[in-house]
Amino acid sequence: MQAIKRTYALLLTALSLTLLACHPSSAEPEKTGELSLGADISWLPQMEASGYVFYNDNGQPEDCFKILKEHGINSIRLRTWVNPSDDPRSGHCSKEETVAMARRAKEWGMRVMINFHYSDSWADPVKQHKPKDWEGLGFEQLNEALYNYTYEVMAALKKAGVTPEWVQVGNEIPSGMIHPEGHTDNWPQLVALINSGYDAIKAVSPSSKVILHVDQGNNNERFRWWFDNAEREGAKYDVIGMSFYPYWLEGKPDYTKIIDDLGHNLNDMAYRYNKEVMVVEVGGEDLKVRNTHDMLRAVIRKVKEVPNEKGKGVFYWEPQGARSWSHYALSVWGDNGKPTAALDAFME
Repeated sequence: MQAIKRTYALLLTALSLTLLACHPSSAEPEKTGELSLGADISWLPQMEASGYVFYNDNGQPEDCFKILKEHGINSIRLRTWVNPSDDPRSGHCSKEETVAMARRAKEWGMRVMINFHYSDSWADPVKQHKPKDWEGLGFEQLNEALYNYTYEVMAALKKAGVTPEWVQVGNEIPSGMIHPEGHTDNWPQLVALINSGYDAIKAVSPSSKVILHVDQGNNNERFRWWFDNAEREGAKYDVIGMSFYPYWLEGKPDYTKIIDDLGHNLNDMAYRYNKEVMVVEVGGEDLKVRNTHDMLRAVIRKVKEVPNEKGKGVFYWEPQGARSWSHYALSVWGDNGKPTAALDAFME
């Protein structure tokens, strides 16, 4: 049954791509090989809908995309949830909203990363809740639902004229994803789900690179354990993604105490598994502007120093997510609606 559905999905995409070719769209962002300096700005549609106004360095109202681009951001990361609520801070990010944002990023000449959470809301190291519509499915049906959902989102992006350069299968998945079936307690099942996501992505967009993402990028033991198991079970992926948040680690160590651990892990992952590596999430305290700026410069240096040009990018998580709107302490936006000097780290 799954094979039949996949064949049918491929035929639908072939038809949609043929129709799309008759309607030229704007050019894709150039893939210059430069380091991707990115931002996850998935909160932006909600912020704009709520009336939040972004100001540039001169205090003038301006499109957030323009402000970010003028500060060196050349890539945008967007999360997508299966059936999200309309909650202003823990909702939205539907397929339709993600596609619209990706199209907008393309129009600004930015590269795009799509992040499948495979949940109706936040997925992270401590929660990987199954989408409500997938509850009660047997494992084969669950696997099929994941494939079809991934395929549908990718096909919608393609129809909109957007080819993501990277796509994440899961978000921060040290314990796996779509619990309980995709828990690391059952690596064969977890890898089967990962590979279904990979297959769906490549069926629509063969050039998109698939990322597997684990938190605590300074923790080499954690990464070796995780990717050794994934490799043993035959997981398919192209890039190893890391989070780096000193703020969320035990004791909140200053970045200077663990930045060399991040550098070592980046190098080890690239060499051990012969993969490209990226820091797909990073963040520092908004009130510690100089410290966050210096941390970002240090993270960018560590990624650049990965041998054989396997270090590919650094993405800040919700830099525009001002605390006054989000109550989140790790943006790089001030109460005055302007970016802080920490954002300058991306253009130096």
